[in-house]
Amino acid sequence: MPESEEEQPLSPSQILQVLRRRRWWILLTACATTLATIAVVFLLPNRYTSDATVLVIQQQVPERYVVSTTTTDVSQALQGMTQEVLSRSRLLAIIDAVGLYATERNHLAPEQLLERMRHDIDIQPLETGPEKRNVNSFRISFVADNAQRAQEVTGRLTSLFIQENVKMREHQATVTTDFLQEQLETVKKQLEAQEAVVQSFKMQHLGDLPEQQQGNVQILASLSAQLQNTVAALGRAQEQKVYLESLLRGYQDLSAHDTATAVGPSADTTPSPTAAIEKELARLQSDRSALLARYTAEHPDVLGLDAQIARTEALLAKAQALPRAPEPQKKLSSRREDAPTAQVKSQLEANRVEMANLTKDAGALKEKIAQYQERLNATPVREQQLARMLRDYDLLKLNYAELLKKQQESGLAVSLEKHQEGQQFRVVDPPSLPTIPSSPKRLKISLGGAAAGLLLGLALALLIENTSHSFRTEKELSRSFPVPLVLGVPLLLTPAQLRNRVWRRAFEALAGCILIVAVCIAEFYVYRHG
Repeated sequence: MPESEEEQPLSPSQILQVLRRRRWWILLTACATTLATIAVVFLLPNRYTSDATVLVIQQQVPERYVVSTTTTDVSQALQGMTQEVLSRSRLLAIIDAVGLYATERNHLAPEQLLERMRHDIDIQPLETGPEKRNVNSFRISFVADNAQRAQEVTGRLTSLFIQENVKMREHQATVTTDFLQEQLETVKKQLEAQEAVVQSFKMQHLGDLPEQQQGNVQILASLSAQLQNTVAALGRAQEQKVYLESLLRGYQDLSAHDTATAVGPSADTTPSPTAAIEKELARLQSDRSALLARYTAEHPDVLGLDAQIARTEALLAKAQALPRAPEPQKKLSSRREDAPTAQVKSQLEANRVEMANLTKDAGALKEKIAQYQERLNATPVREQQLARMLRDYDLLKLNYAELLKKQQESGLAVSLEKHQEGQQFRVVDPPSLPTIPSSPKRLKISLGGAAAGLLLGLALALLIENTSHSFRTEKELSRSFPVPLVLGVPLLLTPAQLRNRVWRRAFEALAGCILIVAVCIAEFYVYRHG
């Protein structure tokens, strides 16, 4: 026999013959597996899933009025809150309060109970947007063997998430406010220290400061004008002194001449004492006219000359009022020396005092001018020193103002979080009370068992077919024996055998239908009650 004929695959008719011959192996295996799977599925306990949907509500107050201090992304915040809510202490408290895993507590450790509970909890963020980065809601679900327990645990978990969100945001805002307050106090101390340094510098260099420069310039100009007036007055006093000394010498000469004429030449040749006074008066008036050409009548120099002119005119009037008749020597001399001479001497004494005062005033003014000139010279140095201090002071002041503003904004954010007007979690779908078990999926498991039983039956039929040594066709006999087949005897059945074959086939068909119907009824039952 050629090798290609031996390796020829089975035809569809041959496959159908194999299935017909091994039909009971396939049918029994598939039905038994399906029914066993259904029986096992109904032995599994029911598991109920309760879920709740929490919506992330954004801040109610516009951020242009109150800036939130919590900038954590919702997805990151949700991960942190999940770790906090699913902590050991909180889950164990829920297990004890609700009475979860009553049977498992007898043989499971607390760590195993926690692991199982975390496995039964599902927190699924509901993302929106094309890139699925913005989380605006999330779903919390819990699986339990009792619907009421599942609902209660889901409600507790939802409350914990809401409380944790409020606590976390308030804590972040409070921590931020406390930190800013500490920084504000630190900067305030630095600012006060710098203010003390600037104040001490200003008190130490009072008068040399840049802001006092204009005042120092004005004072220096006023002192210079006063010094000029004092020097001018001192010059006039010196001139008056010279005049009074000459006048005194005139009176003294006149007195001596009168004494001489009493015993000597005639008095007609004696020069008149009024001539010197008239000459001095003419000079003063000439000086006044020259001053009026440049100044007004209210100018101090003009007023000083007016006073000298008045005094000179008075002296001239007294001199002219003296009698011309000759008198005894002692009386004439005593009269002239007692009146004009004494008056001139007193004027000389007043002039001396005035000159001393003017000299003293001029010295004091020069000292003040030198002092203010020194201040003006030191002003640029003080300006540089003060600029360095004020630069540090201004930076601290700016930093303090910024921190104060941030601290006030943070305080508003804390108040906002305490009033729960910031970002918060709101339950839009409360924890549901499940009426249908979420697991096990009995229908899917039973259908899977039926498919697995059918595959197992086919595999078993093929295995039995391959291990069988029966000959059913001439080709099989020819492949097994090299001697050619010369005679074939057909199968001859009696009428009784034919009737038995018919009844057997009918019974097999009925049994097969019964098995199939039983499996269908079981699947329908699973569908209705699974």
